[in-house]
Amino acid sequence: MTVKQTLYEWFAASVAEFPDRVALEVGADRLTYRELHDAAGRTAARLLAAAGGVPRRVGLLAERSVPAYAGYLAVQLLGSTVVPLNPAFPAARNAAIVAAGDLDLVLAEPTDSASTAVDLPVPVVPLTLTPTAADGDGDGVPAPGPAGPDSIAYVLFTSGSTGTPKGVPIRHSNVSAYLSHVVPRYELGPGSRLSQTFDLTFDLSVFDMFAAWGSGATLVVPTRRDLLAPVRWAAEAELTHWFSVPSLVSFARRMRALRPGSLPALRWSLFCGEPLTLQQAEAWAAAAPHSTLENLYGPTELTISCAEFRLPREVAEWPRPANGTVPVGELYPGLAHLVLDAEGRPADDGELVVRGPQRFPGYLDPRNDAGRFLLHDGATGTSVPHSGDTPVTADHWYRTGDRVARQDGLLVHLGRMDQQVKVCGYRIELGEIEALLRERPGVRDAIVVALPDPLGDLYLEAICTGPDPRPEQLLSDLRSRVPEYMVPRDVTVFDELPLNVNGKIDRQTAAAMIAGRRG
Repeated sequence: MTVKQTLYEWFAASVAEFPDRVALEVGADRLTYRELHDAAGRTAARLLAAAGGVPRRVGLLAERSVPAYAGYLAVQLLGSTVVPLNPAFPAARNAAIVAAGDLDLVLAEPTDSASTAVDLPVPVVPLTLTPTAADGDGDGVPAPGPAGPDSIAYVLFTSGSTGTPKGVPIRHSNVSAYLSHVVPRYELGPGSRLSQTFDLTFDLSVFDMFAAWGSGATLVVPTRRDLLAPVRWAAEAELTHWFSVPSLVSFARRMRALRPGSLPALRWSLFCGEPLTLQQAEAWAAAAPHSTLENLYGPTELTISCAEFRLPREVAEWPRPANGTVPVGELYPGLAHLVLDAEGRPADDGELVVRGPQRFPGYLDPRNDAGRFLLHDGATGTSVPHSGDTPVTADHWYRTGDRVARQDGLLVHLGRMDQQVKVCGYRIELGEIEALLRERPGVRDAIVVALPDPLGDLYLEAICTGPDPRPEQLLSDLRSRVPEYMVPRDVTVFDELPLNVNGKIDRQTAAAMIAGRRG
């Protein structure tokens, strides 16, 4: 068996073995592995001509289109690093990423939504599969570049606390370790049809692309309109593998589209990116009765996902944590983890820290490493925080900033370390209140936020969605089940919870909206 050390080698192996199988479906377009390989080669030749050689880092400003995927593979073919940019982002945001990433040039799809390309501080190469006069004779497939397992495959930018985007570089070895686990686990291969619900700036998109292309499966890409009716699209597309954020389940439920048995062809259903509630899982399991449902967890820094929990077929056998979410289960084989308390000692409840082959090598700007890594003997010793002024080594543990607890042998995600709040001196788990609200009739989703009053003291506010949430009744119900200090001051009803660009619940925006109403 060929050892696959880079993303392009995962793809190329399928090109060699399954050249005439469909690799990509985008709307009415169908490309076989051979055709997608050739399209990537032509784009790579154009990149070489534009850059005058192999570029080091290439921005990819495109939506999920055939040229976008050819462009992504073209960068991988050359052994360069791809940095996805989102056409929906403000021009200033993309320009800041281009500068922070020190990009050589940007591949930009010439669409109306990509007009921000004119504001970028580097050369812009048109991303199109139609030959142009500038291409000359460079229409062959270049030889693969010199990338190896320690080379950077892609860089994704997350929000930084300083207001500057923070670059997360991921090595080919990180992704290869990941793919070696997930491809066999989800029985991927020819005949498998995988969804692509994520934008290319969201790291979960890498699973869709390369778990498919690394196994001979088909990547099936919805249009924006398709995602307004995701259940209908998934059924009509005859998907075998579904992957999305849990918020999409809530959207489908709100649209009354998630009917029992409505997804009969699905074999696997995967959710990641935010907590999966038990109610969401039950609704999806009923709609996809022949599907195995898994909850995944993992920050970008640990390469797509790093923990998994497979729900039993029988709902009666599901674990039921107090916060009403599906456990994240166990870390992937080969990854080591610790749960540390506030003093850095091993504990049953605390911050999750991880190291192993999926852990990234450190932020693009080493100054961002300060406080995000630590050394620990794994037993009784306390942690030694990393100052950021020395290289990150394999011995360093990455601090996820996520709070977990081990319950009945399974890891349960309890939110961010800063989501545990103190009100009137009492420590409160917001997830516990949210779970109680979601159990009430008429409520579909609920979040609780802590806001400061004029004196700086925190108080709680709840936000609910659903067909008939009744604030006074909800507050009354809570008072009968929790201490008064855990009862929110008020319940506000939204038609839907605000989401960020990756489809996750945007708690910060929700809190700002409530604060604005109270102001």
